[in-house]
Amino acid sequence: MQVTETLNEGLKRELKIEIPAGELATKLDTYLEDMKSKVRINGFRPGKVPAAHLKKMHGRQAMAEILSNEIQASSQKAMEDRSERPALTPEIDLPDEEAEKILAGAADLSFKMSYDVLPEFDIVDFKGIAIERPVVEVTEDEVDAQIAEIAKSNAPFDAKDGVAEDGDRVTMSYLGKLDGEPFEGGADENGQLVLGSGQFIPGFEEQLVGVKAGDEKVIEVTFPEEYAAAHLAAKTVTFDVVVKEIGAPGEAKIDDDFAKNLGLESLDKLKEIIRGQIEGQHGTMTRQRVKRQLLDALDEHYSFDLPEGLLNGEFETVWRQVEEDMKRNEKTFEDEDTTEEEAKAEYRKIAERRVRLGLVLSEIGEKNSIQVTDEEMQRALYDRVRQFPGQEQQVFEFYKNNQQALASLRAPIYEEKVVDYILELANVTDKSVTKDELEKLVAEDEEENA
Repeated sequence: MQVTETLNEGLKRELKIEIPAGELATKLDTYLEDMKSKVRINGFRPGKVPAAHLKKMHGRQAMAEILSNEIQASSQKAMEDRSERPALTPEIDLPDEEAEKILAGAADLSFKMSYDVLPEFDIVDFKGIAIERPVVEVTEDEVDAQIAEIAKSNAPFDAKDGVAEDGDRVTMSYLGKLDGEPFEGGADENGQLVLGSGQFIPGFEEQLVGVKAGDEKVIEVTFPEEYAAAHLAAKTVTFDVVVKEIGAPGEAKIDDDFAKNLGLESLDKLKEIIRGQIEGQHGTMTRQRVKRQLLDALDEHYSFDLPEGLLNGEFETVWRQVEEDMKRNEKTFEDEDTTEEEAKAEYRKIAERRVRLGLVLSEIGEKNSIQVTDEEMQRALYDRVRQFPGQEQQVFEFYKNNQQALASLRAPIYEEKVVDYILELANVTDKSVTKDELEKLVAEDEEENA
């Protein structure tokens, strides 16, 4: 094998690889000799097929397989000998007319491979990265306010004689009809609806204001255009309603009995759970803010050329999402006070940041032996499967048989583990903030990243 470098500019590499026809012929003879004891051809005993006959029948197919293996093996060896890491799978250029000659054994194997190498850079000292972690202390008032909301949604309703008002609960039977015929899923004998809750189709609840027990009413509404049931989307229907009872909201007493009705042993346990939930919500926002600071610090520190293929691929992904969003929202670039060229330039910068940070995090993870465990992947896969009730088996099989899809599950886990590793070594200081202040910081980050 002879390797000749034909291009070395920045991160771009191009190599010419040549393998003599004689070497290929030797590999073909070895291949056919091994095949002789396995192939079954009418008129010949096993192992007694003449080499010339075997070559005539299977030589082209065998040489095609040999060429495929040789191109892959020689390409890999060439990069290993040069201690280079390609950013993407190298592009192989083997003209069709040359391939025909090589398959016939009339020419040396000669092909070009083009690729971008991964850039080399030093890892920054993480102790020099200063991170301010906003911390919100959960107050008793915040916990009590959350429990009050729970109590409000679980408040008892007492029957009343008057007409239904906003906030009252209407118990009713109803039958939905499309073009005068009942439709599936449109009936209930003892349906309950709290007026103002927004649980039913827009326009339904408003028409129940003022009804009283015993009333019969025909309600006409139009389903939203994006309604899940396609046969009802954007259709106008009627509901025959019979009002059975009007209930006025009472007041739930917040005590141990209230907690027990929720399946907990005491009010203190309920408070503990609510506090944990609020801390989790704050923790998610804190994590988001801290991670943004870290990525900004890394982005500010690193500046190096990017592999063109990686950058173009990321930009195409970003831009495709932009176009889909604009089409869905019926927006134009003029609506956004910009032009397509200006927007592309801006989003290309976003793609550059993503690729650069991705390479940095990947390098940090590799040099520090950070790995995603099988258990973590299994958990991520099951979490993903649970998002598709009724289709669990199909989704599971899809990911099991699709390495690219599995990689999409692995990537965010790996990134978070690398971020955790850096934060353990960075200069992180806590700062007490209010909930409103934390939400404002996160909103500002999201606006900058939009």
